[in-house]
Amino acid sequence: MTDARLRHGRASLAFGFFSQGVAFALLVTRIPAVQDRYGISDGLLPLFLAAVPVLAGVGSVVTGRVVRRVPASAVLRWSQPVVPLSLVGVAAGHELWHAAVGLGVFGLAVGALDASMNMLGVSLQRAYGRSIMLGFHAAYSLGGIVGASLAWVGAHFDLALFVSWLPVVAVLVPAALLASRWYVDGERVPEDGRGQAAGRGGAYTALVPLCLVMTFAYIGDSTVSNWSAKYLQDVLGSSEELATVPYNAYMVTTLVGRAVGDLAVRRFGAVAVVRCGSVLAAAGFAVVAVAPGAWVGMLGFTLLGLGLCVIVPQTFAAAGRLAPGDSDAAVARLNVFNYVGFLIGSPLVGALGDVWSYRGAMLVPMVLVLATMGYARSFGAEPARYGGGHERPRVVDVGRGGNEV
Repeated sequence: MTDARLRHGRASLAFGFFSQGVAFALLVTRIPAVQDRYGISDGLLPLFLAAVPVLAGVGSVVTGRVVRRVPASAVLRWSQPVVPLSLVGVAAGHELWHAAVGLGVFGLAVGALDASMNMLGVSLQRAYGRSIMLGFHAAYSLGGIVGASLAWVGAHFDLALFVSWLPVVAVLVPAALLASRWYVDGERVPEDGRGQAAGRGGAYTALVPLCLVMTFAYIGDSTVSNWSAKYLQDVLGSSEELATVPYNAYMVTTLVGRAVGDLAVRRFGAVAVVRCGSVLAAAGFAVVAVAPGAWVGMLGFTLLGLGLCVIVPQTFAAAGRLAPGDSDAAVARLNVFNYVGFLIGSPLVGALGDVWSYRGAMLVPMVLVLATMGYARSFGAEPARYGGGHERPRVVDVGRGGNEV
């Protein structure tokens, strides 16, 4: 596999992550507008929102089976345009069932897209022989910032959803199809004893700690995305305008942390980086829980971004390493727990906030994220590095790919 082909594959996949970040942010930041367009009641809205991650989980599981027969790049190539196009369907509809179909298609496509993107990321990391997964997720964070900014423009100028989303989709779809020409699939690695134990034969027993870590990380992430604004305004007494800042700060620090995270993994190893991220994230929740005012609360959410941002990419990478002969299926299965954490996190914090206090509710994701420390060794042997003069032999590196670049 030539260096030029790897570079092109890496750049095209990074754009895929970016495009996904834009599309997802366009939807989640305009949920109130979707609700108003279709007259969805407050009682019915949670059912619509819960259906998306449930269907995404289905899409991820199906993708794990499909890639046994077709390359992951093919799944990504054809699921990627469906995600933004489904937004157009949601924006153009008038009846409630239009919204249901559009969001359903969005959920299924997102599950296939998330799984196949991370499959390719894991195989490319293996081919490179050093940590590059955090860079892909940094591109996703950048896309989220861009998408949220575009959504703000649409809301600020009171644009209809169709008018606001169509130009973005018209750019994303052809660009994604063009970039998909350079996707790179890794070559299959023959299964050894570890691959069989972690894969089909052992029912992915070795992946259980990583599934828990993924769930904990997304409980933390969904807490920030769903409750940061309400927490600042209702608990810390900020203005409505200031209450919009924490999530933006969280996204920016997520981008920064992921942009430099690969260097940290190469220098210190995945185990140390995950442990550091867990401590930072837990400290962030602790600061939020005891914050006397809005600005201290925002400091807490900033720490959260720096801490949580490294955990998910490294979890995917570790899954690929634990099942080198069946990494695609391992990534697909692990990806389901992304949506499990999302489904648990927001209702859990809301329920605890109602029956106890929102300050106390912040301590629950703090404890769960801190529990990641107990599973840190699942991310690799302590002295393991990626690159920087500390590369392990390619044959035991993460993901699915050839033994040589």
